Amino acid sequence: MKKRPFLAWFVSPSALIAFGIAASFLAIAQYSLRAHVPGALEPGGFTLDNFTTLWKAVYGRAFLNTVLLCFWTALFTLLIGYPLAYAMVRHPSPRLRSALLLVSLTPLFLGEIVRTYSWIIVLGNRGFVNGMLMEIGLIDRPIDFMFTLGGVVIALVHFTLPIVVVMLAAALAHIDRNLEHAATSLGAGRVRVFFTVTLPLSIPGIVAATSTAFAWTFSAFATPQMIGGGQVQTISTLVYQVGFASFNFPLAASLSLVGLAFTVAVLALFNLGIRRLEKIGAH
Repeated sequence: MKKRPFLAWFVSPSALIAFGIAASFLAIAQYSLRAHVPGALEPGGFTLDNFTTLWKAVYGRAFLNTVLLCFWTALFTLLIGYPLAYAMVRHPSPRLRSALLLVSLTPLFLGEIVRTYSWIIVLGNRGFVNGMLMEIGLIDRPIDFMFTLGGVVIALVHFTLPIVVVMLAAALAHIDRNLEHAATSLGAGRVRVFFTVTLPLSIPGIVAATSTAFAWTFSAFATPQMIGGGQVQTISTLVYQVGFASFNFPLAASLSLVGLAFTVAVLALFNLGIRRLEKIGAH
């Protein structure tokens, strides 16, 4: 049996992080079972009222808005990211591939707050988009992008796109080009080769990228809070409002736990529905 002298150095940080996550989760779990005492930061005795409160319509709308945001963000990010990733991997010009890589990854170098403020400037009633459309005469009055679900989706697509492009590019780069050449030699055109060979083989990457975009959007806070302006309630913004505006930390903890369980359930259903497509790509 071979000795691994550096194994402890790698395991110890992971064990500490796992312990911290477990301790935080247990702290949130016990807070969710405590009663809220108005005017006090310390919770009261044990109760299940926090979970029964979540059946109110306001919390149901927040869950629905979160799912819709995740779905539309994942869909539009995939539709925009796949052509970018394909050109980044397959285009013959190294300069264009480098430019696409730089443009795609640039949002990662900016903080979430900076990117969100930039979108406020772009999407505002006197912002770049409305100003340009009114200048060329396409609209008579500004379009309401701010404080709407559509505006939040636009900003979240920009926020999620770099990760999706990188994951799709990695999947496309690992496709054996000989399979495409074989299909071409058998008489298939470029479009048919793409839809019968390239696209099915890239399905595992599509699944991974879409799942990541869906889960990432679920936890987004700054973008829905600032672009939505309190009009587009999500699970994360509602946790903030309940916990730090009302100081109802037990209810915020229960909402966090239910949100986590809801995320796992939605992703499980999502992966279950596309498992057949992933098997097609694997073969």
